[in-house]
Amino acid sequence: MFRRRRILHAALAGSAALLQGCSPVALLNGVVPASNYHAKTGISYGTHDRHKLDVYRPASAPASAPVVVFFYGGNWDSGERANYLFAGEALAAKGYVAVIPDYRLYPEVRYPDFLTDCAAAVRWVYEHIAEFGGDPRRVFLMGHSAGAYNAAMLALNPALMQAAGVDSRRVRGLIGLAGPYDFIPLTGPITKAVFGFPDTPITSQPIHYASPASPPALLVTGDQDDLVMPGNSTRLAAQLHRYGAQARVIVYSGMGHLKIVGALAAPLRGIPGFGVVLDDVATFVNAH
Repeated sequence: MFRRRRILHAALAGSAALLQGCSPVALLNGVVPASNYHAKTGISYGTHDRHKLDVYRPASAPASAPVVVFFYGGNWDSGERANYLFAGEALAAKGYVAVIPDYRLYPEVRYPDFLTDCAAAVRWVYEHIAEFGGDPRRVFLMGHSAGAYNAAMLALNPALMQAAGVDSRRVRGLIGLAGPYDFIPLTGPITKAVFGFPDTPITSQPIHYASPASPPALLVTGDQDDLVMPGNSTRLAAQLHRYGAQARVIVYSGMGHLKIVGALAAPLRGIPGFGVVLDDVATFVNAH
């Protein structure tokens, strides 16, 4: 029992380091069960070195499984797909084909270039995911923190997807974990640099694109998140509701910014204090 507790605490500490861009969470990924998935890594979706993605298939893959494209966070200036094996395993364990892309980061690029990369990754999914047992008719966009922003912009702004040759109406749902969707005025030097402060356009905000055509959304956050305020989720949901679109907000008690994504990991999910994030995601995917 005590050894298990030590592993859990160490794994959570590792997830914190990951999300702060400090180091890989070798311990967290090291205790992920390998029996739940088959992975194909380093697949190119474009010409840049960071135009690569990993695909995680369920070990017992159903025919034409739902697909979840997961964009990681890191304040648009850090992160890499290999660190999110735990997220790929979590989604595969629920019977979904998970896709985790890399995308270019600041200072190499700024808004909206990283969104162009993400849209290209989604185009690859629609063109190729059937080869991995995924159903291109059931594609969901998901992300954590800055990655939730990326997912929301692609799901809500048709122009981004159209520029990549994708009809945004094909997206079956948006899943945002602790995402920033309505964050003007900007704070933080990196965020200001990424979004061109003080001339940040209102069109950089996902809430600007809420419409009757918006796909169903699941927006989860924690009442202890002091990095991305929970109001981002509640305001976006309210705006979607105004247009008659479907949106559900879940605010987890006692959860902060890092726990939201760490709770996906096999050694943590279901443990008291970590919520039921993966189960809530699965309920949403299965319903849509």
